[in-house]
Amino acid sequence: MRFFISEFLKFFFLITPFFALSMFLALLPDADEENRRRVARRTVLAAWIISVAMFLFGQVIFKVLGIGVDAFRIGAGALLFLSAVSLMNPKVSASGHEEDDDVAVVPLAMPVVIGPATCGPLLVKGAEIANWSGRVLMILAMTLALAALWAILRVGASIERHLGKKGIAILMRLTGLVLSALSAQMIMTGVRAFLVK
Repeated sequence: MRFFISEFLKFFFLITPFFALSMFLALLPDADEENRRRVARRTVLAAWIISVAMFLFGQVIFKVLGIGVDAFRIGAGALLFLSAVSLMNPKVSASGHEEDDDVAVVPLAMPVVIGPATCGPLLVKGAEIANWSGRVLMILAMTLALAALWAILRVGASIERHLGKKGIAILMRLTGLVLSALSAQMIMTGVRAFLVK
């Protein structure tokens, strides 16, 4: 149970829900409620498929590319840190997207929700967790985190009304702080493993 809660919280912050909400609102400024519901559903479904595929096939990717888990952990930690820094000074742009349905998979599902900094930790976890009971728990934790994201997107307009753009920006910065701590932990774990060898 402790593992499940821990992985749920980590993955929830990895998908940067408040940055995703900001992008969602910026990309669908004039959409009606029905369109927003449909886009939110498609975005979360696409993000779930991408994340589960990355998690389950992480070990295969490492073997094919000949990359060690610790080297990838350091690289993923560095990317995650860059993602955390970008959240501290976000620049949301809605240009270049005219059709509501076009934004569900790209750019919302990927790279906004599942970006480079999210893929790294997913691949590392997939290589680390070998037993199927742990894998099932991890997939359930990811599913719950994405379900929470879906709920946030569904009530996005209401959240924006109550918190305002500044309130959402503050939540994004708090997410950035958590991500920076996670990235530091990943890098230190990778470096420690190299030094021990």
